[in-house]
Amino acid sequence: MTDTTPIDDAARSQPRIGTIALASFIGTAIEFYDFYIYGTAAALVLNAAFFPNLSPLAGQLAAFSTFAVAFIARPLGSLLFGHFGDRVGRKSMLVASLLTMGLSTVVIGLLPGYDTIGVAAPLLLVALRFVQGLGLGGEWGGAALLAAENAPNGKRGWYGAFPQFGPAVGFFAASGSFLLLSSVLSDEAFRDWGWRVPFLASAVLVLVGLLVRLKIAETPAFAEVLRKQERSSMPLVDMFRRAPARLLLGGGTVIICYVLFYTATTFMLSYGTSSLKISRDTMLVLSIVTIWAMVAGTGVSALASDKWGRKPVLIAGCVVAAASGLLLFPLVGGGDVTLVAIALALMLAAMGAVYGPLGAYLPELFDVRYRYSASSFAYNLGGVLGGGLAPIVAAELAASRGISAVGWYLAGAAVLSLVCVLALPETKNTSLRPVGDG
Repeated sequence: MTDTTPIDDAARSQPRIGTIALASFIGTAIEFYDFYIYGTAAALVLNAAFFPNLSPLAGQLAAFSTFAVAFIARPLGSLLFGHFGDRVGRKSMLVASLLTMGLSTVVIGLLPGYDTIGVAAPLLLVALRFVQGLGLGGEWGGAALLAAENAPNGKRGWYGAFPQFGPAVGFFAASGSFLLLSSVLSDEAFRDWGWRVPFLASAVLVLVGLLVRLKIAETPAFAEVLRKQERSSMPLVDMFRRAPARLLLGGGTVIICYVLFYTATTFMLSYGTSSLKISRDTMLVLSIVTIWAMVAGTGVSALASDKWGRKPVLIAGCVVAAASGLLLFPLVGGGDVTLVAIALALMLAAMGAVYGPLGAYLPELFDVRYRYSASSFAYNLGGVLGGGLAPIVAAELAASRGISAVGWYLAGAAVLSLVCVLALPETKNTSLRPVGDG
């Protein structure tokens, strides 16, 4: 149904939508910063700090396994925060998710290592990583709805991209902080205490994010649901009953984004330093530079989706993603730093090409009464199937079959996401206001 519902002048005014865009962006940037500093630490130091009795490979796999724990928690977080987001409101859950993520991150920075408290250290690390996942599970859906449900007509793809920019900026800040610490500290100091600094710095960032988010109002779509007293009593039941296929297919669409991202960042950071013998600082620099290819891909694809529709852009992104996988071995196999940079930039640009429209596309797939729950669950289901296992699968494939097998893994994930996109409808002209069962 074409959106012909008028939006009040306040919702259309540029200062208001600018504030909304900032609030949706800054929260995802901070929360993904928290999430990515863990991934960077897992690739560089957590194996030695929390799993010192294991072999280097086993310790690395153990560290990556704790990384994966958060992806298991993320769908649970999406259900928890989504339920209350559809019952209480978007704003309150965005504040709660930011606090959950931020506090668990700071505690990780304070957590003693194995040498101090023994086996309790990795157990507590896993528990805190799980709480991180719960917080992030509730973040994206709320931020995407904040942007999409406030967006002016014809610009939903663009405004829906603002929470999509957050992960790239969060990753830039996370990698930059580790690069700075790695360059000014000795290796011993970095492994002893330096890696904790980015975790502790999260306290300041969360405070900034809270100040911004506490100033925003509820979205017009949910405010209308409240006014008409049309809230779902059981949004989780409604989403599984009314839109089960869209939940699964939406999650499948997201898979390639996570496989690409965590292969290009977490896995390649470890593979580049250990197998290709590229220095840690060089790999961090490459990550920081090439992440902007993801920003560019996200922005261009989001704008394109407003002009040509969500599906054509997503299809093109999946095709480019498959190509980036097939080119992985020719580019990375020789260990040339320039070619490694090109491979990273290509993977991240392809990831952005698929990622950009999703801030509008996933919310557009679901009715407003269970939209927070459904879009969050679909997004985080893709995270479990894609990102949580990507570093582990890639490390195993590279060790047993070589880097070319990792490329085929990427291409296979792209084909899977492409099939899901083809099975879903176009949503560019779909209303986000209450229109009855959907």
